[in-house]
Amino acid sequence: MRKPIWRAVLALLLVFMLYQLWLFGHICWWIKFDPSTSAFMADQLAEMQDKNPNAALQHKWVPYRKISNNLKRAIIAAEDAKFVDHEGFDWEGIQKAYEKNLKQGKIVAGGSTISQQLAKNLFLSTKRTPWRKGEEIIITLMLEAVMDKQRIFEIYLNVIEWGNGVFGAEAAARHYFGVSASKLTAEQAARLAAMVPNPRYYDRHRQARGMLYKTLIILDRMPDAEIP
Repeated sequence: MRKPIWRAVLALLLVFMLYQLWLFGHICWWIKFDPSTSAFMADQLAEMQDKNPNAALQHKWVPYRKISNNLKRAIIAAEDAKFVDHEGFDWEGIQKAYEKNLKQGKIVAGGSTISQQLAKNLFLSTKRTPWRKGEEIIITLMLEAVMDKQRIFEIYLNVIEWGNGVFGAEAAARHYFGVSASKLTAEQAARLAAMVPNPRYYDRHRQARGMLYKTLIILDRMPDAEIP
């Protein structure tokens, strides 16, 4: 009986390792070549096409140099102030989020870095599974091992969700303000950064008090944000 069990275990380990190699291969490819889609994009497109078969995403890739520094600073200020310094994980931020959630008795804060968010966006579905967090950690380590911070940030800005079917900085800038990502003002950039935690809700409620309040906080922090 032991041999079949060990064979099954070894087979599972082999599948797991092959899957990690598949992920790593994609990440290495994306050092030079731009991803055309992501797991989050595929999930939302499928959801939209369930209601309307002709539905399409708003998405256009733009290079890093064509994204306003205002938006880069706003995202760093809002999502990951230590992005250029950490190696994928902000342990202090994770500890603070844990303490805040423990105090509230529910999840009200997250400690995910930009690298962790990119890992989820690129490869992981929106469904929560027991192994999802572990896979996110592995992918984050891969990203940080082979990509520099600027490339991680460039991909992140181009694949992040910014509304119902809206993905990436260029589509978001045109959807909300009718300008290219390179022309975003500081205030426009801060508003987009404030939307990141709940973009579909804020797409429908663009004057939500909480978002407007957070926009002011981000504007205040932007001058100190260090971008790659």
